[in-house]
Amino acid sequence: MTLRSRREMLASLTVAAVTLPLAGFTSATPPDKAPKTLLPPRLKPGDTVGLICPAGAAFSKETVQITKESLEALGLKVKLGKHVFDRFGYLAGTDQARAEDVNAMFADKSVQGILAIHGGWGCARLLPLLDYKTIQKNPKPLIGYSDITALLLAIHAKTGLVTFHGPVGSATWNKFSVDSFRQVLFECAPVLYQNPKEVGDNLTVTKDRITTLTPGTARGKLVGGNLTVLSALMGSDYLPNFKDCILFLEDVNEAVYRIDRMLTQLKLAGVLDQVKGVVFGKCSECEPGKGGYGSLTLEEVLEQHLQPLKVPVYSGAMIGHISHKFTVPVGAEAEMDAAAGTLRLVGSAVA
Repeated sequence: MTLRSRREMLASLTVAAVTLPLAGFTSATPPDKAPKTLLPPRLKPGDTVGLICPAGAAFSKETVQITKESLEALGLKVKLGKHVFDRFGYLAGTDQARAEDVNAMFADKSVQGILAIHGGWGCARLLPLLDYKTIQKNPKPLIGYSDITALLLAIHAKTGLVTFHGPVGSATWNKFSVDSFRQVLFECAPVLYQNPKEVGDNLTVTKDRITTLTPGTARGKLVGGNLTVLSALMGSDYLPNFKDCILFLEDVNEAVYRIDRMLTQLKLAGVLDQVKGVVFGKCSECEPGKGGYGSLTLEEVLEQHLQPLKVPVYSGAMIGHISHKFTVPVGAEAEMDAAAGTLRLVGSAVA
């Protein structure tokens, strides 16, 4: 290698180093470049919902059939994605095949909504392969949770389309979940999210309790989803802007130290310092683990990270890997009351 070529190589490396994201930079969409909020049309009886598997493989045809029957019981028709039953290891087909189903469902004029059958892992692999221009031109509700968080956040960030953190097809379609699903996606009305307060045979509420970490009220755009998936997107340009948002989070089967680590990541990336409020849903099976209660508890970790923000915070909302869950629109305006443990949509999340 000549001296000149060495110098040119060093110069190129220097430029590359300078253009890397700075510490604390989330790579979220800057406010001045964020697309205008786009409401999808509401769902109506007789509409067709496209079923996709953008992450893990569909190992059970019965699960797909139950999903189909559940949606039909809601008065909807069903169209299966071309690659729903594909399998590539633990994924539901190759990245190209899974992305093709997402793009095709948005482009299909006969489809009015899109529902993921289940999560798993793999949605983040699709983000560079999605046709965001076609998605923006054909707005329709996209619904799911867990790993589907990657699609919900990226599509909202790139197109402005409001997406929906709600049941996947393989979820339990009980009255609580169906009522929330209908209110948000069918009824075009402002929705109040409030945990049930059933006492039963007890003297007080013992199940699905709300814990207020910092009382107060706030208003902002709802942004969030699964904490693990969201934190894994840090540094990419597939995140919405977090400034003045109400951040909602949930997770499952994570040791407390990992929740601590991911919240630390959000803090170091500057996310937590931008939010107007935080709603932490359920963290199912998030126990101290082998360290036992000699370790920090989940409650202590949430207090340490979220109380210093001095914004309204509450935990325990019916959001997460649970059978009875809210359908929460990503990108819609909402008001929260941390003392009451409530969220209220400001207007409708669908057109």
